[in-house]
Amino acid sequence: MSKTTTPSLSYRFSPRATLAALGIRLQGLHLFGPVREQVHINQKTIIHTSVQKLYDAFIAVLAGAHGLVEINKRLRSDPGLQAAFGRQSCAEQSVVQDTLDACTAVNVEQMHRAMDEIYQRHSRGARHDYHRSLQVLDVDMTGMPCGPKAAFATKGYFAHQRNRRGRQMGRVLATSYGEIVVDRLFGGTTQLSKALRPLVQAAEHTLALDEEKRPRTLWRFDAGGGSVAEINWLLDQGYQVHGKDYSSPRAHKLAESVTQWVDDPRLPERQVGWVTVPPTCYRCPVHRVAVRCRKKNGQWGVGVLISTLTPEEVIALSGQPVDSQPDPSAVLLA
Repeated sequence: MSKTTTPSLSYRFSPRATLAALGIRLQGLHLFGPVREQVHINQKTIIHTSVQKLYDAFIAVLAGAHGLVEINKRLRSDPGLQAAFGRQSCAEQSVVQDTLDACTAVNVEQMHRAMDEIYQRHSRGARHDYHRSLQVLDVDMTGMPCGPKAAFATKGYFAHQRNRRGRQMGRVLATSYGEIVVDRLFGGTTQLSKALRPLVQAAEHTLALDEEKRPRTLWRFDAGGGSVAEINWLLDQGYQVHGKDYSSPRAHKLAESVTQWVDDPRLPERQVGWVTVPPTCYRCPVHRVAVRCRKKNGQWGVGVLISTLTPEEVIALSGQPVDSQPDPSAVLLA
């Protein structure tokens, strides 16, 4: 009588089935390939390479980890998820932290180049048709409170958190596509007035913004980036701009030149009007719109928007009908 044996099957179950499907897709795209090729951390390899440990940290973030301390719980205990991302095992959380601690400024630059390559390969923003429409880029800063020992941690302004230390995350967004083009970490006291140029220059490299593309690229920013010097710098580079004036006293003075205020139908307490004082401090012609709202104390809060856009471009970007162009109020309220 012949003997038969039933082969043992090893089943892998994961509570994160949808994320496992994403892992298989990312393997097919070779998404992490540029990081493997370009990031070289000077660290001895015992079981896992440095890039493999970076990959484990990346998977843990996708799995919802708020810190490296959660790698063991979210990834190391889930062999099914590891397999979906092409990993046969997972590094221990302290080992991954050691790898990040071993990174130098050179490794950060290597990672920036790898991220640029990933964005250029897979994003829609990198394939934008500049002849058809403007590329709209929003630049802003986000406060990130953290512990006093973290890199770049300094005392600074963080909304609703007094006397906190932290860092500022500067980001450039390709607004039409909902994509982050670049992000950079700054000290807690750094505001957009100082971070604007490094962020613009980083986005220039990522998007290959040459002399032909720059006139078809619109930078939008809040008051932090709206100083005369920063706007003139953007204009000198050939860009379009649309943002808020940095100086509150200047905004109040310019608002006095408005001859007719128009009520905003969406916000009855807000009014807008054209500034009639010639914009002599800027290198290129700009349009300026004063906006005022009633504050709780009854006084007017005033801001001024500065824009190089034509009325036709404003109407097109706001999605209004083309026949709205002759109406000055439509352009003001756009």
